[in-house]
Parts: sequence; structure tokens; C-alpha cells
Amino acid sequence: MRFRVGGEAVYAYTGSRAPEPARQAIVFVHGAANDHSVWALQSRYFAYHDRNVYAVDLPGHGRSGGGATGSVEALSDWIVAFLDAADLGSAALVGHSLGSLAVLEAAARFPERVTRIALLGPAVPMAVSDMLLAAAQADEHVALELIDGWSHSAQRRLGGNPWPGVWMTGNAMRLMERGRPGMLFADLTACRDYANGLRAAENVRCPTLLVLGARDVMAPPSAARVLAETLADVRVDNLPECGHAMMSEQPDAVLDALREFLTPADSP
Repeated sequence: MRFRVGGEAVYAYTGSRAPEPARQAIVFVHGAANDHSVWALQSRYFAYHDRNVYAVDLPGHGRSGGGATGSVEALSDWIVAFLDAADLGSAALVGHSLGSLAVLEAAARFPERVTRIALLGPAVPMAVSDMLLAAAQADEHVALELIDGWSHSAQRRLGGNPWPGVWMTGNAMRLMERGRPGMLFADLTACRDYANGLRAAENVRCPTLLVLGARDVMAPPSAARVLAETLADVRVDNLPECGHAMMSEQPDAVLDALREFLTPADSP
């Protein structure tokens, strides 16, 4: 579906299902240099199981217009502006990596708009290598190569994709290569500069799920430990032998964690 947020065209994948007013909504927020497609399995599942689903392309990413914001705080404002554009009073928010920080900040600043949050691959703070940041600023391809390698566990870099016939690291590279100049640098800068994570966590009042990859070197599980201790109502799911690109490495495990967390107890 197409929306307008802040005067710019915005795309959100709805799982090939038209939203219905009576359904609860879930908004999926991707990470750096990605787009809505990283949520293919998870968004489509919930769309066919009585949810209104919106897997957004952030500003300057995928099919959305504008430029990348370069700030987690600005992204949190944008998420709520998207809720307004989609006529959503409130929604559950699911974010990965940079998206997890934006979701955390949005839940803290706009508690009346957020029913629950799932943070996949979060880190507070989210450190960014100086070498990676410099390569991204220069729009050098090596920046994508570093991310592609660091985002996948060693086992998955050698194959073993749960989706037969799909080249995991190759697909990730092609997705990043479609990004616009300056996009990756803005995304990584937003991650590096975000200093409000623990203060935001103190102000989150809705239930929270953390999904952590045991082999994640981009956002190591240890970097989420204090975050988990700070959140008032939190559940932590650890994915063994999984790297940062968890939606492609272990799509079913991610879906299972989200399904248990996002499905009300009285649902079939």
C-alpha cells in the first residue's frame, strides 16, 4: 500500500491482504540498508492470521521517498506519523537492528500508541566500527561486504539456508546494493549516535520481547543484557547458532517467537 508521511510517498507491504478495521495492527520496521522484504515470512503469516500488517520501507529505503533520517529519534517520530497516515490509533511494533532502536524510542515517547514491542537484534549502545563507518561514508562496496559477512553466522555463510534454492548472503548483498547513495552512512550514524536507549527502556510500559542471536557479532547478546534488566515487562528469546540476519537464518524460529508473543491468549 502507498501512504504519504511528511509529504513523502511511503510504501508498506500488507501481506497481500487489505487491512480490515476490526483487526489489531502490527508494524514491522527493518534495519540499516534493508527494506520491507526482510519480513516476508513473518508479515505474511500474521496477515493471514487476523492481523493488519504493515511492513514499512523507512524514508529513503526501498520504495519510500525522501532521504534516510540519520537519527533514531527522528525515526521514532516517523513511525508515529506513519500510524497517523495509516489511521492506526495504536499498534504492536516489531523492529530489527536499527529498527529495534526506533521501536524502543517510539514506545517510550508515545506509550498510548504502542501496545507491545518486539526488538530483534538490539544493542544499547549499538557500536559501529570506525572502519565500517568510513567505508559507508565513502559509499565503498567494502562496507556492504563487511556487513554481509558480519551479519551471518559462520555456519550460514557456508550454506544451510532453510529455504531451498535461496542464496542467503547473495540475497542480502543484492538488497543492500539497491540502496541509495548516503543511505547506509545515515543508518549507521543513527545507530552509533543513539544514546537514549536505557532511558527509553525505563519509560516503556508495554510488554517487550527481545530476540537475540547467540552468534550475532553486529549486536552481540551481551549488548542487550542491561536493556533486558531495565525493561519492566520483558521476555527474552535466545536463538542458538544464529547471527544478526535472523529473519533469513532462522525464519521459523523468529516467527515462532513473534507468534507466541503477539497472539492474544484468547485467539485460536
